[in-house]
Amino acid sequence: MAVERHALAPGYEISRLLRGGWQLAGGHGPVDRARAVEDMSKFVEQGVTTFDCADIYTGAEEMIGEFRQRFERERGRDALKALKVHTKFVPDWDKLGSVERGYVEGIIDRSLSRLKTERLDLVQFHWWNYAAPGAAETALILRDLQKTGKIDRIGATNFDTPNTKALIEAGVPLTSMQIQYSLLDPRAENGMVQLAREKGFGILCYGTLAGGFLTDAWLNQPEPAEGTLTNRSLIKYKLIIDDFGGWALFQELLAVLDAVARRHGVNIAAVAGRWMLDRPQVAGIIVGARYADHLAADLEIFDVRLDAADRTAIEQVLARRQGPRGDTFELERDRNGRHGRIMKYNLNAA
Repeated sequence: MAVERHALAPGYEISRLLRGGWQLAGGHGPVDRARAVEDMSKFVEQGVTTFDCADIYTGAEEMIGEFRQRFERERGRDALKALKVHTKFVPDWDKLGSVERGYVEGIIDRSLSRLKTERLDLVQFHWWNYAAPGAAETALILRDLQKTGKIDRIGATNFDTPNTKALIEAGVPLTSMQIQYSLLDPRAENGMVQLAREKGFGILCYGTLAGGFLTDAWLNQPEPAEGTLTNRSLIKYKLIIDDFGGWALFQELLAVLDAVARRHGVNIAAVAGRWMLDRPQVAGIIVGARYADHLAADLEIFDVRLDAADRTAIEQVLARRQGPRGDTFELERDRNGRHGRIMKYNLNAA
């Protein structure tokens, strides 16, 4: 089945499966740059025409920029228009409270240069610390840069519900909100989904496959011993599994997903992804990849339609879910907590 598409805004269409770029930034194993750039064309050929990256994903913007340049040379400018690249603007924690226009425009100009484009398709704004003043004012600088033509659309990432509402009320034209949202992590349903419905922005989900935990590879596997996980994604999402209810409940969920997947002739990841694509206000899901090795398996998400029996079986496990609790990205903002301690807060300076 063809890759589904979604009008994120009038005249702005994305593929509902987005190729994520965090794994290109290191921390997930070595990256063969030439192979990574070459494999990007395989995603586009299969209909995955929307890529996600960030100013703080070391090397990711440059690699995608190299691909864009090659793609335009081979396919032409008209073909390039279908390719959407979403990046981010993440002011460092240590800069918050003193962010000014020159700092913002400098990072945006750097992204333009890295991505080899005259206008950024979507810039997703993040603000680490709500106690630091200037979040709305900084976002309005992005709006000014949008008016000058450097930015097409403005989104945000990892905001909670009240602060998202404050941005909108300040006049920031949000097209989307990128947040962690999955079968294991329902925090978006504690306010953000309702706000998205009321204000008309789309939700872009990351963590949908929990860094690879929500795949066939972890079915019937023992719980990894503390300290044995070295992949940054696995470290991050193992904490979510602990909050969800622990390894035993996680394995029960995998077993149910596996049974559903077998009935439909697909893989566990396809069921987990389909569940999220069917959630209200979800415009698309982001699946991280260094190469195209798992692309065929990822595309199975569009081969499955969950029926009432499937949903009931999954919901019976989710009914025993213990967490994580709170609003979106609330746990990660606690720098002294389990989730916050593994975050890196000053990557633009780095």
